[in-house]
Formats: sequence, C-alpha cells, structure tokens
Amino acid sequence: MIFYPQERIGLFIDGSNLYAAARALGFDIDYKRLLDLFAQKGQLIRAFYYTALIEDQEYSPIRPLVDWLDYNGYTMVTKPTKEFTDAAGRRKIKGNMDIELAIDVMEMAQHLDHVVIFSGDGDFRRLVDAVQRKGVRVTVVSTVKSNPPMVADELRRQADNFIELTALEGTIARKVQQRRDDDHPDIDDHPEHPDLEEFDYD
Repeated sequence: MIFYPQERIGLFIDGSNLYAAARALGFDIDYKRLLDLFAQKGQLIRAFYYTALIEDQEYSPIRPLVDWLDYNGYTMVTKPTKEFTDAAGRRKIKGNMDIELAIDVMEMAQHLDHVVIFSGDGDFRRLVDAVQRKGVRVTVVSTVKSNPPMVADELRRQADNFIELTALEGTIARKVQQRRDDDHPDIDDHPEHPDLEEFDYD
C-alpha cells in the first residue's frame, strides 16, 4: 500500500460490494480494525459506508450493523430499497448506491489527497478519472482472487493503486473468538445486501 503520513484520506465503502467480495474469499470484516488500519496510514478525514435498507420489514437484520457503524466512526449513507418483478415474474429487490457514492467522492475531493474506494464496480472508472484530474490519488480495494474476479479490469487500470482484499485479510478479518465475544454484530448474521444480484463488474 502506498500512503503518505501527511495525506488526507477518505474511505468510500460500497457495503454490498465489499460484503460480496469478503464472502467470496471466505472471511468476515472487522470494521473497527479496518478503520484503525487506514487511520494509521495518514490523516483519516471521513469513512463513508453505503447500503440500502429494506424499510417495510418490521426488523431489518442488517440494522444492528448499520447502527454499530454509525456509532463507531463511520458516516452512514442509506436509502430504501426498491422492489420490482423481472420478466420471469420473480420478485427482485434493488438498492444501488453508486450515485450517492459518486456524489460524495466529488464533493469531498477538494478536502482530500487520497480517495480509497472499496468496490470493484466498473461503473466507477469514470469517477476515478474525474477525481484524479483534480489532483487526488485513488486506491481501489477489491479482489481478483475470487472466481470470477470481483473487480473490473478497467477500474483497476484507472486507479493509482489497487489493493487486493486478501492482502488485508490478516489485518481486517474478524477473529473466531471475536464473533462470540464482541458487542458489535457479525456481518454473517445478516442476509445478503439487497443489490448483490445487480453487480456489473465488467
């Protein structure tokens, strides 16, 4: 990882995308350890976490995670999911947060030296290019070790740095004992994020 102590860093986490990548690699993320890691790399200005919520449920299983993150150093950006029926008559739930993430990156760019995007979505390539032209370095965190790879090649090429998620596993993975003892929720207790099937890594 190439970071400089004087850099102002912003983290932008596509929650469902990162969840899918970690799950494909077989480990859970400890979000406290993740925050601590990047706080040591420079001046961590803000850490955004994006996820859609199913609001018509009496209890949302992902809500404890959202609440924990909100109380522990993350800026939460959420919106309600949308339900639709596909051509085969199957009920689908969609909650894409790409626009929200892109707007926040552009608005925060003037206050940052280094943007870290946790997503492999190829749709962010143009965003990365725009931010770089403002003089901001961009790192993408995702994985090529899953089958299929979960990062679009054009996004990886555009970024100044690419961090393979497996390289962070020893630092940010949740330990087995933690899952039993910690008071913050284990992401494995939550269902898949609503927009997992909507990913387009190409």
